[in-house]
Amino acid sequence: MLRTPMFRIRTSPDPPETLTIRMAVPADAVALRRLAQLDSTPPPEPAAMLVAEVDGELRAALSLDGGPAIANPFQRTGGLVAMLVARAQELETPTPSPRARRWRSIDAVRLASALRT
Repeated sequence: MLRTPMFRIRTSPDPPETLTIRMAVPADAVALRRLAQLDSTPPPEPAAMLVAEVDGELRAALSLDGGPAIANPFQRTGGLVAMLVARAQELETPTPSPRARRWRSIDAVRLASALRT
């Protein structure tokens, strides 16, 4: 005898969104200006910026020189801005891997021996 479920699990009919956090490239200039207009802020200065895209649409950006974030006010972007801030902090203090530290120390020894000769 087959049993029928007592309840149904309702799933969203919408497909999951794809989030991308990346460095801005020159091709993003138009989208960044549009985002600044939506956010009622002046266009961003040319600087290194992190951007958050959802399904290919630029929704938030953060300048790495300490400027304010710009975001689409018609979308939920608080979490995106928080992720951009966290990523910017990670980029400020990179932690070298043990392998990188080992090679750095080997290079230091080679440099020291080269300076002695």
